[in-house]
Amino acid sequence: MPVRRCLPWPDKRLRTAAAPVAVIDDEVRGIWSDMIDTMEAMPGVGLAAPQVGVMLQLAVVDASEPRGQAVRMANPEVLHASMKLRSHVEASPNLPGVSARIERPRAVTVRFLNAAGETEERDFVGLWATSVQHQIDHLAGRMYFDRLSKVKRDMLLRRARKRA
Repeated sequence: MPVRRCLPWPDKRLRTAAAPVAVIDDEVRGIWSDMIDTMEAMPGVGLAAPQVGVMLQLAVVDASEPRGQAVRMANPEVLHASMKLRSHVEASPNLPGVSARIERPRAVTVRFLNAAGETEERDFVGLWATSVQHQIDHLAGRMYFDRLSKVKRDMLLRRARKRA
């Protein structure tokens, strides 16, 4: 499958909420396959469809060692999040060359449509949980740096502009 081009920040689609997926069909499965290939080429541990210009609530996550355990999700939503937080350096191929330490819940329970079109609830912990939450933010039109203070966010965006 082809590797898709990631939209460059500040493309307005990165600030637009994605549309829900009504049915899991061959088109959706093809998008997921392209997304996995794109994620592996980065390399990364997750990718949301809006990052590659597809405005649907689709995401893939693979924090496995070794790789090859990608979870395909449509319409993912967090049902429960742990009170305990986990800090991790996050980045995005949409804004290359910069990153920031972000705190998110260490574990989450997520409901989504899986590749078979069935509703699934799954617990994610550690890097898996961080990546799932990062992708869900993308589906809502949010970037990881939106979780930073205004000062830190402005500094990160300034650094990114200098690198461009």
